[in-house]
Amino acid sequence: MDARAEALEAQRTQARARRGGAAGWVRKLLAQRYLQAMALLGAVWMLVFNYIPMYGLIIAFKEYNIIKSVGEAPWVGLTHFREFFSDEQLPGVIRNTIGISLLKLIVGFPLPILFALFLNELRSVRFKKAVQTISYLPHFLSWVILGGILTTWLSDVGVINKVLLALGLIRDPVDYLASPGYFWTIAVSSDIWKELGWSAIIYLAAMASVSPEMYEAATIDGAGRFQKMRYVTLPGIAGTISILFILAVSGLLNSNFDQIFVMRNALNDSTSNVIDIFVYQTGISQSRYSYATAVGLIKSVITLGLLLGANGVLKRMNQSTLF
Repeated sequence: MDARAEALEAQRTQARARRGGAAGWVRKLLAQRYLQAMALLGAVWMLVFNYIPMYGLIIAFKEYNIIKSVGEAPWVGLTHFREFFSDEQLPGVIRNTIGISLLKLIVGFPLPILFALFLNELRSVRFKKAVQTISYLPHFLSWVILGGILTTWLSDVGVINKVLLALGLIRDPVDYLASPGYFWTIAVSSDIWKELGWSAIIYLAAMASVSPEMYEAATIDGAGRFQKMRYVTLPGIAGTISILFILAVSGLLNSNFDQIFVMRNALNDSTSNVIDIFVYQTGISQSRYSYATAVGLIKSVITLGLLLGANGVLKRMNQSTLF
């Protein structure tokens, strides 16, 4: 009897704990109702614009046109996927996409880190704010505007040719955007120019969280400014660098459509035709929506693989990861 009574009492205690936990959860939810409402709006937005449209991916396996609905379109299986992999333009498109993206990753990824490190060492607050403002100002200009500026600067009568001619570095003016050999360099350098300052903001915010006591201890040990950057600041922002590196690797197939679109032309097509441009030209412009969706789906699957691969490698290296 005593054992049965103890068991019943334990069940009653658990039931009261569950009711108390549920009541506590409701009270906490009511106390955070404004924050929960904001989070709910974000969840609804993501559901409407990111998850519901995923239903349209089925047209990659159909022969869809705007006259018929998605349900009425006939199934064609993997036809569009096979067509993409057998396209004669595919090798050049992949080469341009990977080439531009790898250069942006190799050159463009570490530069904001270095810029933030040196900017963090500036003692004059006014000069630091001025440099930071000037550096991230291009970020707020669209590629339509910057593309027009670059097209003017890089023409055979532009300011770049005038400066190089005045310095004696070239003999004859060069129309750089009409020369395929210069396009990758222009794409990478202009992207760095536009995003360098803005990307550095994230690292500066991470540096602000590094404990001042670490710098004081390094000073007592006789460390110089460069040694503090190497042994205190960089380890302190290693987690931020790791996460941003994972995101950068997962975006290797994204060559920035806006940038490429405004600077490309028929003369540099051999080095500017990337996946996004290829999809736009052969899929959207020609109303081949199923084909464009198939190529986009292939790109998304590869991107997911890159994300998981980069995340797994950094996890094995005991670095901060996304999951």
